[in-house]
Amino acid sequence: MSFRLQPTPPARPNRCQLFGPGSRPAIFGKMAASAADVINLDLEDSVAPSDKDSARSNIITALQNLDWGRKTISVRINSLDSPYWYRDVIDLLEQSGGRLDQIMIPKVGCAADLYAVDALVTAVEATTSRSKPINFEVIIESAAGISHVEEIAASSPRLQAMSLGAADFAASMGMATTGIGGTQENYYILHDGVKHWADPWHWAQTAIVAACRSHGILPVDGPFGDFSDDEGFRAQALRSATLGMVGKWAIHPKQIALCNEVFTPSEATVAEAHEILSAMATAKANGEGATVYKGRLVDIASIKQAEAIVRQSEMIRGAQNTN
Repeated sequence: MSFRLQPTPPARPNRCQLFGPGSRPAIFGKMAASAADVINLDLEDSVAPSDKDSARSNIITALQNLDWGRKTISVRINSLDSPYWYRDVIDLLEQSGGRLDQIMIPKVGCAADLYAVDALVTAVEATTSRSKPINFEVIIESAAGISHVEEIAASSPRLQAMSLGAADFAASMGMATTGIGGTQENYYILHDGVKHWADPWHWAQTAIVAACRSHGILPVDGPFGDFSDDEGFRAQALRSATLGMVGKWAIHPKQIALCNEVFTPSEATVAEAHEILSAMATAKANGEGATVYKGRLVDIASIKQAEAIVRQSEMIRGAQNTN
């Protein structure tokens, strides 16, 4: 391993990020009472241009008045190519009080995009003497974003999470699909006359996970558009979790339980992790660097994998006990 150790990502539950448009304040109370770990109040794609100002005002009022518990509260501002984003940042930071945790920046294409938002946020924080620094999450949803994903991940100490925005990403890449996440009808391998569907998002997810893990950032899978397809959602989430992502977006309340199910280590998984750690402790006491557990070799790398599972389980359980 490099002498430069891989940074540890933020220790916060991030299994489910529940989205809701700022133009629908009637749902904010339900979002606050939900089982989502992160609330994303949206000012961008789900809000019509004519509703931008009122949506911003709705969110500010909700941040001031609603009890959000211990959830991470994030607001997706408008993209930097719009005339709205600077006012989003200024008004949110000057008027919403101290409850806002994070700003989500959409359509990030390069490190300079974060620099611009960071400069504005820093100025407003200094002016308002804000005691809690704002964190960032970015969405990779363009050819430029995925091409510069490494420099984006390294660009700001405020950056805590990074998501894949499948719909805009597909449009930017010129992908022949209108689906949002999941397998696609024409993306298959033919073997002995049988179709086997592959995952067209796999390579982008892997690039995001690698960049995030290199810089101590939480990698998050984005939306799954067909909220009537629970099994399709679960399959996509399981693939994401296997690759190293820590959570997924929910664009419908029914997807919250699916997110939490997939991204919470099962009791059996946690028990096995503890057993591996115990087996390796015995091996170490015997002067051995590896041992056999259930017919398979486990070694120092296995300890790291098992410890990661145990830490994740303890973090989630700790957060649940304090809510």
